[in-house]
Amino acid sequence: MSHLHTEEKQDLQETTERDDKLKTQVPFFGYTLVRDILLTDLLGKDAEQILYWSGKNIARKFPLHSSDEIVSFFAEAGWGSLLLVKADKQTIEFELHGELVKKRLDEQVDCSFHLEAGFIAHQIQQQKQCIAESYLTVKERAGKVFITVKWDKKDIIS
Repeated sequence: MSHLHTEEKQDLQETTERDDKLKTQVPFFGYTLVRDILLTDLLGKDAEQILYWSGKNIARKFPLHSSDEIVSFFAEAGWGSLLLVKADKQTIEFELHGELVKKRLDEQVDCSFHLEAGFIAHQIQQQKQCIAESYLTVKERAGKVFITVKWDKKDIIS
């Protein structure tokens, strides 16, 4: 009898945790109101540059030590699913995809992924200890954004 009671308590706890996670999710409409409409209006013509540098600033506050940690951060932040596509001596390419990304590309004319690009650029810069910059390639039909980071080993951070 007590075994059944323990299982019921565990089921109730799992249901409560799942419900709490659902309650903390931001509806897509609310997210895009702030991210793609309000910020663009407030920042004006400089929105992309400011968002890029804001992404770098966020990265300073959340230093990560590997590409895997960057991927996990994106999932936790709700920025979409990030996948490391390829890496070589001076570049690394990520694919940003998922329901949120596809929906933003489908429904928002002026959505920007410069915040994400700046965030990744600074994380890679810190990991490689040299100046790094990101470049975006948006594939609207596929619902994907490719973020390519390039660095020069000669341009070391002091």
